[in-house]
Amino acid sequence: MIKKQDEKLIALLRKNARISISDLARELGLSRSTVQNRLLRLEHSGIIQGYSVEFGEQYLAGLVAAHVSIKVKQKLTTQTTVALKHHNNVTSLYAISGEYDMIAIVEAQSLQQLSSILDDIGDLDGVERTNSSVILETKFKR
Repeated sequence: MIKKQDEKLIALLRKNARISISDLARELGLSRSTVQNRLLRLEHSGIIQGYSVEFGEQYLAGLVAAHVSIKVKQKLTTQTTVALKHHNNVTSLYAISGEYDMIAIVEAQSLQQLSSILDDIGDLDGVERTNSSVILETKFKR
């Protein structure tokens, strides 16, 4: 269980992961060293695993994205998952029920690049077949 101050600290980091320790301390009414110690404790305990980049709308609008359903040979599921994790254009991977075993979210700079990525995914040892749906428009995202 995390403390109330830690919840506030995490909320501030969610808004801006690049906020300085000084600004965090000022917002929380704590000393810099206290905030630094709390951050280290949250990181060492695994509550905070890392920090990420949130892309701007203009950049995202230029990307081509697709949902890629993937049928995997059962004995090669782990190997396929690892290979997909190392592919930078695969932004998410979900295990699902039904005809396909996984759905990957793929982002590319162009349709040509997307086509190449889809070929790469289809050529992986554990992949039996894929089915892709290009995302035309995001209506909303939470």
